[in-house]
Amino acid sequence: MKKTLFYILGGIFLLFIAYFAFIYFVPYSEGTRSGELIKFSRKGVISKTWEGEISQGISGAQIFQFSVLDSEKEVVKKLQENEGNYVKLTYVERYTTFFFWGDTKYFINAVEESQSPHFRDR
Repeated sequence: MKKTLFYILGGIFLLFIAYFAFIYFVPYSEGTRSGELIKFSRKGVISKTWEGEISQGISGAQIFQFSVLDSEKEVVKKLQENEGNYVKLTYVERYTTFFFWGDTKYFINAVEESQSPHFRDR
């Protein structure tokens, strides 16, 4: 009886590890998005995560929401410096996320300051 319980619990544990590894190592898509960085903040009650938004349209009708992992300290710094500016974000989209990673499935791994196609003086 104890041996059977051990195998069941071990199997459940291995399934959890396989699920976590799949979510962490297998991206759904990768790409870039450009827009005006309109929001970037650290939020959460139990687990604080970095969340942000860029506006991809001149009227703000198309909003792209993203998350940044805590390990990406350089990305966090660049986003804080460029709030209100036009930026180009490189992201990885995951199949799903965990509450301690962020609210969205889009995780930013690089930031470049860019020139707005709408306002050339920015």
